[in-house]
Amino acid sequence: MLRRLLLRLAASSRVKEIITAMPVSSGIVNRYVPGEEVAEAVAVSSGLIGDGCRVTIDYLGEDTIDQAQAEATVQAYLELLKALSDAGLAASSEVSLKLSAIGQALPEIGKRLSIENARRICKAARQVGAQVTIDAEDHDTTDRTLAAVHEIRKDYPDTGAVLQAYLYRTESDCVALAYEGSRIRLCKGAYNEPESVAYQDRLDVDKSFVRCLQILLAGQGYPMVASHDPRMISIASSLAARNNREPGSYEFQMLYGIRTEEQLRLARAGETMRVYLPFGQEWYGYLMRRLAERPSNVAFFLRSLISAK
Repeated sequence: MLRRLLLRLAASSRVKEIITAMPVSSGIVNRYVPGEEVAEAVAVSSGLIGDGCRVTIDYLGEDTIDQAQAEATVQAYLELLKALSDAGLAASSEVSLKLSAIGQALPEIGKRLSIENARRICKAARQVGAQVTIDAEDHDTTDRTLAAVHEIRKDYPDTGAVLQAYLYRTESDCVALAYEGSRIRLCKGAYNEPESVAYQDRLDVDKSFVRCLQILLAGQGYPMVASHDPRMISIASSLAARNNREPGSYEFQMLYGIRTEEQLRLARAGETMRVYLPFGQEWYGYLMRRLAERPSNVAFFLRSLISAK
């Protein structure tokens, strides 16, 4: 119940206005979003890479309906990729990109524009030795996003895609995408989806996640296991061993600020461990989805709000 409430609040412009006006950045926000500028994202990335992890960096923002804002987001990614290259970090870096942030939702031109913009970012990433993954969003965009990935992969075959285990359709998407060279991030899902398209019970989501893991780790692609759940990590490790997966033929991914010690443990054990690192001013929706995933943090967040008054 609390999770669904938080996900509804993530879409509330009024609640966003109230919360973003309060100086809580020294508390819960900085736990998950280390900064608003490229230089801050690169500095944190340097520390993570120095600890043996890799990074995937998300310039926060989505649902853009302004072409100038879409272009500004593209420029932010191009600046980020150059800065990563200048710092010698590009080979251990990836950028995560939401198509709705680069124009997908614009009337008439959205489909074409977002694919063109994604290709510009993919080209810049290839030039510096980094990679790109196209993030999943709510279920209404799934078909368009996967179609765009298919199109982009014609020129940039290492472009990653993201599948969300709570959607009923995801097992069949895993089967379709588990081919050689296909980079697939599997996560549980973080949007407020209706029962008509998504599992609502956590146990059902977990079961779907395991079924999808079985498909991806037995396939020919490159699975990226995005979970903080110790059970899912253990199951993924067992399935990797069962399918004779060598280290480096799959990876684990976790969000910045969550289970940091486990991230380091996996990296030190020889696993490829990638940290999802968001930055930028549009942190509200991201933060609310993180709170929904970990309701125990709500008390900390509320204390931050109270102390800000």
